[in-house]
Amino acid sequence: MTEESPVLDANTLAAAERVVGLAFTDAEHELMLEDMQKRLTDYAALRAVPLENSVPMALVFNPRVADTPTPTLASSPVKTEDAVIPAPPANLEAAAFAPLAHLAHWLRTRQVTSLALTQMYLDRLKRYDETLHCVVTLTEERALAQARQADADIAAGRYRGPLHGIPWGAKDLLAVRGYRTTWGAPPYQDQVIDTDAAVVERLDAAGAVLIAKLTVGSLAWGDIWFGGMTRNPWKTDEGSSGSSAGSASAVVAGLVGFAIGTETLGSIVSPSTRCGASGLRPTFGRVSRYGAMALCWSLDKIGPICRRVEDCALVFDAIHGADPRDLSTADVPFHWDPTVKLTHLRVGYVKAAFDEERPNKANDDALLQTLRDLGVALIPITLPDVPQGVTRLILDAEAAAAFDELTRSNRDDLLVRQGKEAWPNTFRKARLVPAVEYIQANRVRFLLMQQMARLMEGLDLYLCPSYGGNNLQLTNLTGYPAVVVPNGYTDQGTPTSITFTGRLDDEATVLAAAHAYQQATDWHTRHPVAFEV
Repeated sequence: MTEESPVLDANTLAAAERVVGLAFTDAEHELMLEDMQKRLTDYAALRAVPLENSVPMALVFNPRVADTPTPTLASSPVKTEDAVIPAPPANLEAAAFAPLAHLAHWLRTRQVTSLALTQMYLDRLKRYDETLHCVVTLTEERALAQARQADADIAAGRYRGPLHGIPWGAKDLLAVRGYRTTWGAPPYQDQVIDTDAAVVERLDAAGAVLIAKLTVGSLAWGDIWFGGMTRNPWKTDEGSSGSSAGSASAVVAGLVGFAIGTETLGSIVSPSTRCGASGLRPTFGRVSRYGAMALCWSLDKIGPICRRVEDCALVFDAIHGADPRDLSTADVPFHWDPTVKLTHLRVGYVKAAFDEERPNKANDDALLQTLRDLGVALIPITLPDVPQGVTRLILDAEAAAAFDELTRSNRDDLLVRQGKEAWPNTFRKARLVPAVEYIQANRVRFLLMQQMARLMEGLDLYLCPSYGGNNLQLTNLTGYPAVVVPNGYTDQGTPTSITFTGRLDDEATVLAAAHAYQQATDWHTRHPVAFEV
């Protein structure tokens, strides 16, 4: 590529017009030429302004249309189910898959130390990473210091809550001061960002112990990164899916207490499905993205990946909230109660998606029957139709802007994945997306937001096969929260999933519904045998 400005003529303009489906006359070309030539100079001046990935757009996406209701109850301490918690196992490694509520109780009552728990998970990460390729960097020194401090604080009566002393892993597009933040891509594999991401700050404040930067598919796409392919703990000859590849793999293999992932168009739902994790993709703007790699400013979201829905609620309670450094965030309360009765909720299901013949249909049908057996009167619904390509047009254009310099410098050649369905080619194609079409796509998006708001007026939540119809695309585009949970296994012994979608800002209800389903089933309690003690 070159920064030299070519001399434009009518033939050049005509060729460019064909790319975007337009045709102007010779007289119109004559009127355009002088200003189009000048615009090349304007582009060069624009590109001379340094724009780090952390610089956002001036336009801030808000998924809430004028008539969208928001929760009115004030936030309250997150409750967990009243249950008898057993004593910790004599061999602490047998607690690797324990629910957060159990780990929290053992730490609070000082039956287990954070230092011992942290060392156990570090040992498992070191032992199993050779198989799973889920770790970019162990934050061992930081973790051991945090664990010692957690033990001292708890002993002194300064208990911070249910995440205090619990080891966790961060998807490696979250900055952590003093450690590499590689974004999974060779051009950035030695990058150190001198800040802590907002999510890291909040989990530090909650007393959680960061033990690893976990793998991310290169620039948040897929499960292939500069160190190889992250593996599915249930079937280690296949990838864990992405792009929160390491987060889902490590959680399901019992290598961390919980992990943080991100989603733009499926990067929590997809690896949680493949690996059998429970994942929460919150409402757009519920969790600050400060210190996280930007891929698509109007679609990126951050959420927990855990082994149980209740764990997701505990983690979300610690990380949600407004942050002036991320103008998309909103100050909305979180009031989750796991004792909410499913029979009190208006639950829809996307009938066409459930009726469609597909692999694993029996698992989805069994889920509907389980809910009916629990007394839920399921309401058939039809989702708004998303024009083909709208989401990709918005995502591709914003992603190309986020990595503009990478394309113009030709350093995109360093990425592991090349070819038609990879970022380098996607970034190049996006350079030819007209600004007018990008704006028009966002106007169509607003119509979809209005249609979703009307649909959700009559529902508390709805169910859809995780890849059914256009649900994944639609809900990411309009910013709705989703909880994905395992609901069975394939003939090959790998997990399948279902997605619960809730109202904007109402993570509390959709989590409670998914939790009630887990209380009636045991899919979330099963673990890959190769990683059990």
